[in-house]
Amino acid sequence: MIVYTTKDIASLLKGKSRIEFNDEITYLLLDSRTVSSPADSLFFALVGDRHNGHDYIEDLHKKGVRNFVISQSIDNFSHLKSCNFIQVENTLKALQLLVASHRAKFKIPVIGITGSNGKTVLKEWIFQLLQDDKNIVRSPKSYNSQIGVPLSVWLLKENTEIAIFEAGISNLGEMSNLEKIIKPTIGIFTNIGDAHQENFIDYKHKISEKIKLFENSEFLIYCRDYQLIETQIQSNKNFEETKLVTWSAKYPADLFITGKTKQEGSTLIKAKYIGKEVEINIPFIDEASIENAIHCWILMLFLGYDNSDINRRMSLLSPVAMRLELKEGNNNCTVINDSYNSDIGSLNIALDFLIQQQQQPHRVLILSDILQSGKEEKSLYLEVANLVNKKQIDHFIGVGTAISRFSEFFKNKTYFFSGTDELIENLPKLKIRDSVILLKGARRFQFEKVSTLLQQKAHETVLEINLSAVTHNLNFFKSKLNPGVKLNVMVKAFSYGSGIFEIANLLEFHRVDYLSVAFADEGVELRKGGINLPILVLNPEEPSFDLMIENRLEPEIFSFRIFDLFKEAVNRNHINHFPVHIKLDTGMHRLGFCEKDIDELISRLKHTPQLKICSVFSHLAASDEKNHDDFTKSQIELFVKMSSKMEKELKTSFVKHILNSAGIERFPQAQFEMVRLGIGLYGISNSYADKLRNVSTLKTSISQIKTIENTETIGYSRKGKISQTTSIATLPIGYADGLNRRLSNGLGKVLINGSFAPIIGNICMDMCMVDITGIEAEEGDEAIIFGDQYPLNKLAEQLETIPYEVMTGISRRVKRVYYQE
Repeated sequence: MIVYTTKDIASLLKGKSRIEFNDEITYLLLDSRTVSSPADSLFFALVGDRHNGHDYIEDLHKKGVRNFVISQSIDNFSHLKSCNFIQVENTLKALQLLVASHRAKFKIPVIGITGSNGKTVLKEWIFQLLQDDKNIVRSPKSYNSQIGVPLSVWLLKENTEIAIFEAGISNLGEMSNLEKIIKPTIGIFTNIGDAHQENFIDYKHKISEKIKLFENSEFLIYCRDYQLIETQIQSNKNFEETKLVTWSAKYPADLFITGKTKQEGSTLIKAKYIGKEVEINIPFIDEASIENAIHCWILMLFLGYDNSDINRRMSLLSPVAMRLELKEGNNNCTVINDSYNSDIGSLNIALDFLIQQQQQPHRVLILSDILQSGKEEKSLYLEVANLVNKKQIDHFIGVGTAISRFSEFFKNKTYFFSGTDELIENLPKLKIRDSVILLKGARRFQFEKVSTLLQQKAHETVLEINLSAVTHNLNFFKSKLNPGVKLNVMVKAFSYGSGIFEIANLLEFHRVDYLSVAFADEGVELRKGGINLPILVLNPEEPSFDLMIENRLEPEIFSFRIFDLFKEAVNRNHINHFPVHIKLDTGMHRLGFCEKDIDELISRLKHTPQLKICSVFSHLAASDEKNHDDFTKSQIELFVKMSSKMEKELKTSFVKHILNSAGIERFPQAQFEMVRLGIGLYGISNSYADKLRNVSTLKTSISQIKTIENTETIGYSRKGKISQTTSIATLPIGYADGLNRRLSNGLGKVLINGSFAPIIGNICMDMCMVDITGIEAEEGDEAIIFGDQYPLNKLAEQLETIPYEVMTGISRRVKRVYYQE
């Protein structure tokens, strides 16, 4: 066992120290809010632009922490007794130095992954593919930063057989630091793109920084199709002794891709490897997943796995959850769903997230057996129990025969069950309420069943957003695009009512090229939420121009007035080549430059170096209506004429796009360099309704049931008239929630227990009444306004409107619940 004491660490860091006793250190602590094992934790007082770890030392001392690495004078803390202090010049560098020393003790294969996109998915898929054979340590979640990498590498233990770490950078010099910590023996460079581009001159500059991770690697895997990556690696003398392992669909490579056949939900990939024909079948169809899978494929071939075995494992690849899912549960509980992932490293991270939640007074952990750990069973569960016992867990629930055998290791209030079905059977008896519940389990335990029960809601109106369905629909439209065509996704109007940040976060994860919003404040909200994708603002307004420039939001330029005003704003901010998007009016006659404006527009652009044309686009007026196809084609022809003239006279090229969701479906010949996906993302389509999945379900529950005699009326203005004794259910949803008042008096209906119940009387602001005569229903039963069984477009038809209006009309007071299947 590798043991570090405070004296060992002080000697390694070569700082001034005050060591009062020689503690053994197990945990590295960076966040004062996540203290779980104070006695054997070492706190690094990191200093940033908006935080200073030294400000929390006294609070940590009160919590029992006694070991600190600081950059302020030790004398500043002379009043704190029975403590060990190590004073260094820079605490972040000290953290990195300590972990680099720890890494040097291991002579095992270490896979280092970098690139603009796909790092986390690739890391998790490699883990899925190799976990049956090796004891693996990997970066928890997306821990790939200057702080995340040290925390990941610190997880290395003596029994580790292989490690997988990802590395991301946003500034110069960062990758050299991470290389010293990870020291990968095998490198994988995924791809290059716009992510974190703002601090680099160009792609070449960014690549030259990223490849520093591999300068001492024995092997380096990359795709030759990214010619900038290829050129930078081939011209770098540091890789003269490195074995380069390549794949490509265009150029000679170790693994040459000869074909990709996309089928319903899967892709067959064929290739030649060292002259031999090989193939794999993966359960994904989007290009990002295909690229990630090929990286995994060539790695496993390189490691010596037989291709038939690789193919079998590849067919079992599962989607990678982006994040811990935090949802409201029943009985005043909050549910953290991490029910597809079970290992010590991710458990520690999830527990830290759990103890940060303060919304309920109690904390509950439901944990399954941990599979494929590579550790002896007793040692494994002793380590798990020690970790859990040190956290602030009020109730522990173990599920599985293995963890149950070591129930005596776990303290506090505990329950153990042999399997998930037994847990579900006994769940009501546990009476869990007023708690934050962490679900943490291996996939085979199907904890999603438990999650569903814990998250059932009563007497509450919610809009459920199925993120898996969003991903499915996104991948479907991606599969319709020609190679190289970019994808711009509309997230305007609160992402069509679905929640702007949650949807944008998913889209960024799945590597769309652009997001579009209606107004600047939507783009600013995304930037504050950490979204880094390029964002196009479709309705830029003069008062927001400075804010747009500050947040790197790219305007649609649709008139000479907006052109001049934005030019003034760019000059005011002393910026050149700010990206803009030129809107052409080809027949929609809403916004945009008409054909007669083109000469003047070209003249102005020639004399305005402050603005850089990123794209030129137009909007189709009736792409979803076949009877207007001739007009649509004329729009496309005019767009080609206008944009071609601009390219010729400006002597430049730019991205062109005109297709919306319906256009993608019906006019594939006009994809140009980019398309715009909007309502189709949410499963609404005239052409592909059977191929897309419903995303949104608006539901509520029955508040009260009454029997009304035929002499009575229902609702305001006594509009609800009945001719017989009638059962009436009152639902807590009204026009303030987005239930259109035009659905009153029998026009609208809701689905209750598989039967339709017509709305009776006028819809109220917060409630409505439905006729449930002949329907078996009880108070608290669920009522579906629209969803899988009653599609949104059917409701829109009843209102003689379009699904857009219904979706965007759902009030923000209706809670959004996000889930991934």
